Amino acid sequence: CDAKEKNKRLPPFSCFIKNTEKLSYGKERMYKLTVTAYDCGKNRASEDVLVKISVKPTCKPSWQGIEALPLPSLCNEIFLNLVNRSEVKYLFMGDYHYQALYLLFTCVQSTLVSPLRSPFLQGFNKRIEYEPGTGSLALFPSMHLETCDEPITSIRASIELETNHIGKGCDRDTYSEKSLHKLCGASSGTVELLPAPSSSANWTVGLPTDNGHDSDQVFEFNGTQAIKVPDGTVSTNLKEPFTISVWMRHGPGAHEKETILCNSDKTDMNRHHYSLYVHNCRLIFLLRQDPSEAENYKPAEFHWKLDQVCDKEWHHYVLNVEFPTVSMFVDGTVFEPFLVTEDYPLHPSKIETQLTIGACWQDNSGHDNDTETVSESTSGANARMAQFFRGNLAGLIIRSGKLENKKVIDCLYTCKEGLDVQLPEEVASAVKVEFNPNQSSLTVEGDDIDAFDKVMQHISYLNSRQFPTPGIRHLRISTTVKCFNEEACVSVPDAEGYVMVLQPEEPKISLSGIDHFARSAAEFESQEGVTLFPELRIVSTITREVEADAESEAAEGADDDPTVQETVVSEEIMHNLDTCEVTVVGDELDGEHESLEVDISQLQQRALEMSSSNLGLVITGVNTMANYEQVLHLIRYKNWHTEALFDRKFKLVCSELNGRYISNDFKVEVNVIHTASPVEHANNAMVQPNFINPVHHASVDLSGHNLVNAHQASVVPSAATIVIVVCVSFLVFMIILGVFRIRAAHQRTMRDQENGKENEMDWDDSALTITVNPMETYEDQHSSEEEEEEEEESEDGEEEDDITSAESESSEDEEGGEPEDQQGASRQQQLEWDDSTLTY
Repeated sequence: CDAKEKNKRLPPFSCFIKNTEKLSYGKERMYKLTVTAYDCGKNRASEDVLVKISVKPTCKPSWQGIEALPLPSLCNEIFLNLVNRSEVKYLFMGDYHYQALYLLFTCVQSTLVSPLRSPFLQGFNKRIEYEPGTGSLALFPSMHLETCDEPITSIRASIELETNHIGKGCDRDTYSEKSLHKLCGASSGTVELLPAPSSSANWTVGLPTDNGHDSDQVFEFNGTQAIKVPDGTVSTNLKEPFTISVWMRHGPGAHEKETILCNSDKTDMNRHHYSLYVHNCRLIFLLRQDPSEAENYKPAEFHWKLDQVCDKEWHHYVLNVEFPTVSMFVDGTVFEPFLVTEDYPLHPSKIETQLTIGACWQDNSGHDNDTETVSESTSGANARMAQFFRGNLAGLIIRSGKLENKKVIDCLYTCKEGLDVQLPEEVASAVKVEFNPNQSSLTVEGDDIDAFDKVMQHISYLNSRQFPTPGIRHLRISTTVKCFNEEACVSVPDAEGYVMVLQPEEPKISLSGIDHFARSAAEFESQEGVTLFPELRIVSTITREVEADAESEAAEGADDDPTVQETVVSEEIMHNLDTCEVTVVGDELDGEHESLEVDISQLQQRALEMSSSNLGLVITGVNTMANYEQVLHLIRYKNWHTEALFDRKFKLVCSELNGRYISNDFKVEVNVIHTASPVEHANNAMVQPNFINPVHHASVDLSGHNLVNAHQASVVPSAATIVIVVCVSFLVFMIILGVFRIRAAHQRTMRDQENGKENEMDWDDSALTITVNPMETYEDQHSSEEEEEEEEESEDGEEEDDITSAESESSEDEEGGEPEDQQGASRQQQLEWDDSTLTY
């Protein structure tokens, strides 16, 4: 009745329910009310009505279903992040370590109780881990777009993968630029002007680099450095087509010229034959023609005005020159010059040219304010560098005779990582997907929300490198939604996350084989030479942790630590190599009488190249470990003058990915076996070998390290041979000494046995009367002393093994027969029986 009176329009018995406080979905999701009706007479209705009021969450259009990290990993990462930012380092000091545990407990508790309101989830709930070698990884497997039931006519989403901080804009193979051109199918003749420093290419040693092997080797030019390319490295005929390719990162700079590459007169004049430089954020290529019969104007300077030149990002530039046409490719897209200026051809001269990088070589330039004197060791007294470059360069190459085709250019620029999507057949026609050239971003457009969500769920990250560069790749999703009035009726906030590429398991490259051997001098001087690595093996292994088997853990017993859950195993893997370098340990190679050689035809069959110097040789090219192993077996060392050579040492090192993974140093020592002419001696006694002025006889066969006759030839030993001879001599001496001692002990034992038998046969002289001569005592003592002396002489004296006991007795009888007879007669006279008292 009250409601009817207050509002005449309402039907009778209507009621209103309104809230007195702001409802919250997080506080209470449903309210239950009981409604009772009364008539105007205050009579109650026979039945009550139960009213349920559901509180819905506030709808905000956004991307839903982005998975968070597992809770332990999440809180652990939060804690480590705070430690890295020096916010909780104090927790590890003194007795405050319990506060660190409290911080982690608070993270776990707040996340479990109220995950949407937990401050610990801000910025950490969109991490996606990518394990190298696992192929493509779905980025948003359960994502969907919440539009709050708005009438949608079209959706457009842009997904961007930020990789500018990785390498030269993204993850690419870090082989040398020359090797990359070969892998992409470029023809031969490529010359690398900024190679990694090595024994055969050392002109980039002084340049600062990024000091990292995970990504490409980048050279920095700060406006004071420049290098000279050695003469003869590049032989470019300007009348033939040629290509210049370079990676460059350059920011806004001064209004002066900054030279990337310059070929100018070495002396007298400052004429620039060709150069590539930056001026006012324009890329300019200068090409002056050689003297010709017709002295007419010809195109000389080609200008490109590009935003990429000064945006501080990495870009790939390829210059195809086929005069008078010059084409520029930037990141795979062709650009024509907007301005071409003409000039007269150069005047005839016989002045040599100098190729430089990072500046231009000038003689007596006179521009003191924009030049810098180079040290005399690398230039000259009056030579200067001018027009220095400020920025980063990498992969600078030049190739004569043929232009680079579009397929090779695209291959050189293509990233090894990026976004990918496999469209389901049922939605392929309803959604449009477009990629940028390096697949770091893609755009999805459609009008069906369900089909759109399915496409987003199939977007994945892919890194095809075997050993990718680890680190973070940020993700960003920008979305635009339109309604029937063709306006953006729903505002969808950007969604952000990041892909964490984990550290790959680093391979350990091991070189093994025979590291010490000897060969005759004749083999060193032969046409084939001596093989340095006949049994070389190249093996690469990785060490990984695997979960222990439950059965093996049970078999180990209860005494083992139960907390140990993993075990470390070593596993052999296969991958490529790009460089193997053989260097000489000690004195450099003397090209007049020694060399390192390898069969060039075998290298060409495996698409490998070889460069040599007085320090050794370098084999380059991307190929399998098996092919490198076969080629290294063919390396031979020759020496045509081995008279003064006793040994030679070499070192072998192989690497992968332009020095990112390096093998152990495998050292080999080769000894030279010399032969000497036979020497006649006055007797047949053994003589010492003649170590002075050895005479070499090629006719003596020493193969297999065997000497035919020790009296016909003597060997000039090395230190190891001398040690062996001394050891053998000492062993022979000890054996002879032992034989003599055993012989003396045996004789002493026989003599003791004979004396024992004589003692057993004593006379029973109880009934005998013996007359003793007083002189007998002196003679007996004298004879006993002689016997003792004879015994000592028999123990310590040396006897000949080939003399028998019978010969010894006969010789003693012959030499001392008469004295013994006289002595026996005298003793017989002294010892006579007194038989006067005997009865018969």
